[in-house]
Amino acid sequence: MAHTITDDCINCGACDDSCPVSAISEQASKRVISADTCIDCGACVDTCPVNAIHA
Repeated sequence: MAHTITDDCINCGACDDSCPVSAISEQASKRVISADTCIDCGACVDTCPVNAIHA
């Protein structure tokens, strides 16, 4: 199951570089995780400063 980014996201981009498969992108001024690309590694969870990413 892919991780998701909640509405708590402040669009800071901190999670982008942590994703080993580049599953995170910006859409409509928010970050989103592609469910098709995400490998569920959880690297993005630790880098989010507002805890907006969840499994």
